[in-house]
Amino acid sequence: MSEKSNGGKGKWILLAAVLVAGAGGYFYFHHGGSEKMSYNTVAVTRGELTATVTATGTLNPVVNVTVGSQVSGRISKLYVDYNSPVTKGEVLAEIDPATYQAAVEQADADLANAKANLELQQAQFERNAELFTNKLVSGSDYDTAVATLDEAKAMVKIKEASLNNSKVNLNYCKIVSPVDGVVIQRAVELGQTVASSFNTPTIFQIANDLTKMQIDSNVAEADIGGVVEGQSVEFGVDAYPLRTFHGTVAQVRNSPITVNNVVTYDTVISVTNADYKLKPGMTANVSVITAQREEALKISNVALRFRPPDNAVVLTNTVASGAGTNEVAGGKGPRKGKGNRGVRTVYVLAGDESAPQLKAVPVKTGITDGIFTEVVDGLKEGDKIVSGVVQADAQNSTTSTSSPFGGGFPRR
Repeated sequence: MSEKSNGGKGKWILLAAVLVAGAGGYFYFHHGGSEKMSYNTVAVTRGELTATVTATGTLNPVVNVTVGSQVSGRISKLYVDYNSPVTKGEVLAEIDPATYQAAVEQADADLANAKANLELQQAQFERNAELFTNKLVSGSDYDTAVATLDEAKAMVKIKEASLNNSKVNLNYCKIVSPVDGVVIQRAVELGQTVASSFNTPTIFQIANDLTKMQIDSNVAEADIGGVVEGQSVEFGVDAYPLRTFHGTVAQVRNSPITVNNVVTYDTVISVTNADYKLKPGMTANVSVITAQREEALKISNVALRFRPPDNAVVLTNTVASGAGTNEVAGGKGPRKGKGNRGVRTVYVLAGDESAPQLKAVPVKTGITDGIFTEVVDGLKEGDKIVSGVVQADAQNSTTSTSSPFGGGFPRR
């Protein structure tokens, strides 16, 4: 009797568990599992839009001359220092000329000796010529006198060249400025010895005109196609964080610069520096203006990045897909095929607030500044474009906004 009673009691317990599970499932799917879905939108607006190519570069003088020494010796005099203004032909420094002055005097003495020998050979030639006419000397003696005279003339020319070379070296002891400008570097001290045996030592660097400078910037190969001569440039330097400077693209050099498999191209930007605020060597953060629109129809890039969630209902535009308007589950919009370059898909709200639906709209885009993108075709000013999802939890009445990249961010 007790076994039957226990068996009947177990059946009732199992039946009660099934009923509770069914009620829980019904409540979850009809109440707890349903969430009212709503969307954030952004408006299509008009305004100025500027597309730029960014790069970094270094400020340099347009003409930067390195002044060296062609002779070796000890620096005996220095006439200029850093930031000294100089003019073309001005003496900047002197190398001790004692050795080269002695070389000039020796070359001068050698030349005098050669000239004296020439006079002797000239007299002997004239004497031998007269004797040869009277047939008092042989033809070989006469030929010897002619050759000796020619050698004496050649020796005079050699000694003259040697004297001129010594004078040139003596003049090189004075280091002069080849251009007008400002000394931006001095590489020697008074009393220091410079040696020019194998290469020309650097003594000064002179910037020709610091009111006109240039930026040598490295533009990546992916961006160089949009950079051409004459484009306007905006740039800043760390020394003046609140000031924007302006320049112009002067040259795009064809020689590639490859560093760690990254290819860049040297883009020369002409800059006016009338107030001398910019200094050589400063790092410039450059923005080359490649395109600009005054009254562009533009949309936030957030809307272009939006992707519908999996449980959203999306109506596919017939023009975008070419397959007729159909209802797509899972938030999958039309795919972009070949030939649709520059065509993006955005989503607008369709249906009523109780059951919002998304409609995929193809738009043709133009330039972008990284925040907004130009809309060439497909939308009009004032259109509301979906940029995110807002889901309300019915149980604890909290709200979360979904990211277009997936996941949720708490909304306060």
